Amino acid sequence: MRYLLCFCILFVPILVMSAEPTTPAAHPIAIVIHGGAGTIGRKDMTPEMDAQYRAALKQALEAGYAVLKSGGRSLDAVQAAIRVMEDDPLFNAGKGSVFDHDGKNEMDAAIMDGVTLKAGAVAGVQHIKNPIDLARLVMDKTPHVLLIGAGAEEFARSQGMSMMPASYFYTQRRWDELQKALKEEKTGGPSASAEQYPGTTARGYGTVGAVALDRRGELAAGTSTGGLTNKYYGRVGDSPIIGAGTYANDTTCGVSGTGTGEYFIRLDAAKTISDLMLYKGMPLAEAADQVIMHDLVQLGGMDTGGAIAMDKDGDIAMPFNTEGMYRAYIDTAGHEVVKIYRDE
Repeated sequence: MRYLLCFCILFVPILVMSAEPTTPAAHPIAIVIHGGAGTIGRKDMTPEMDAQYRAALKQALEAGYAVLKSGGRSLDAVQAAIRVMEDDPLFNAGKGSVFDHDGKNEMDAAIMDGVTLKAGAVAGVQHIKNPIDLARLVMDKTPHVLLIGAGAEEFARSQGMSMMPASYFYTQRRWDELQKALKEEKTGGPSASAEQYPGTTARGYGTVGAVALDRRGELAAGTSTGGLTNKYYGRVGDSPIIGAGTYANDTTCGVSGTGTGEYFIRLDAAKTISDLMLYKGMPLAEAADQVIMHDLVQLGGMDTGGAIAMDKDGDIAMPFNTEGMYRAYIDTAGHEVVKIYRDE
């Protein structure tokens, strides 16, 4: 009995140690955002404006990264980053949205979960402070993907969202842009280019977006925009169209686009990047360059836009065929980068 007791005492620690659960290492986290692509050259920016944009991108980036760092989901990180940019009149989304031909602000947004491929989107909303929040509610609280106009706003009310007056979205800068576009429309104006809608004087950049990878290894993507200055009545761009301006799939990548939405829609640009990875085995950077730097250019010439993309390993791509793109990221090593111009 004495020997048996000694045997048990000796092996108890071993048994206890073997019973301890093993915790798998957390997946590396990363986030990439954009604030729009377009004619953004150093000559067009004062030092003060340059500093403002960089600070705004940094604030949005770090808001999203804070969610990831605390163990939050990629969907929540994307939403947090975009919400910051929607609240900043520097960007063409939410507060800073451009005006359409009738002098109204009509906003679009979308968000997508790379795990389940569930998505939510809204288009043509006029009184929603943060359209990305409403897009998330569409995904989480309805069986649908896209709600538009008055129906989307009625759903927002049913979810307790408050409606903002039109005056909230008014900014002098965007109003002046509309007046200039309307004048050009009457006088013939410059031909369609860069961020213009073909055949009109519609223009605008500043669409915002984010892609995030969380500690679970899950991807999410989201995009929000006010569309194009002087756009036609009820025009909807690529941002709320799943597969065109917004897409996420854990198997491949997450993508958010910015630019002339008509071209992105025709090419189903965001999902095409994913498909090139899935079916042709292309790495992220090659797939993104193929769509943004070649396919879009061939379809509509240069200056059609850009995109941010991230794959399941946290690799980041930010191609654009315009003069500049507001962009920033924190990679899996924790390095933070903010850029605006092509030569950065």
